[in-house]
Amino acid sequence: MKTSKAVLKNVWPYQNDAMKLPVENLETAIPYYETLMGFKVVSRQNQPFKSATLVRDTIQIGLAENGGDPTQDGCFFEVDDVEAIFEELKANGYEKEEADFQVQKYGVSYKVFFVVAPDGLCYCFGQKIDL
Repeated sequence: MKTSKAVLKNVWPYQNDAMKLPVENLETAIPYYETLMGFKVVSRQNQPFKSATLVRDTIQIGLAENGGDPTQDGCFFEVDDVEAIFEELKANGYEKEEADFQVQKYGVSYKVFFVVAPDGLCYCFGQKIDL
């Protein structure tokens, strides 16, 4: 089993902005991202709404109490090793036993799986593959 962490290489938001992902309660949302997904909070703001910037590898995302619907948003994370990120999430407490990997095409092909955070945001983790 691989011992090194997977690396997040790119992030693309489903809606407009990976730095303003909507959450109902910032304080209850953050621990999931820190504990399970390996992000670290690097800044917080209270204006114009409560928000936090989180970083992992070279990737930044932002969570915000901005009134948006989290069930309609999230991000696609390109990773260097999709199987390693799934194993890492499981080791950190993710309760799904199987990743249910799929192949999806976005110009290029990716091996992907999905995670829905407790706040309702949906994340897709994908690794480029050659078919």
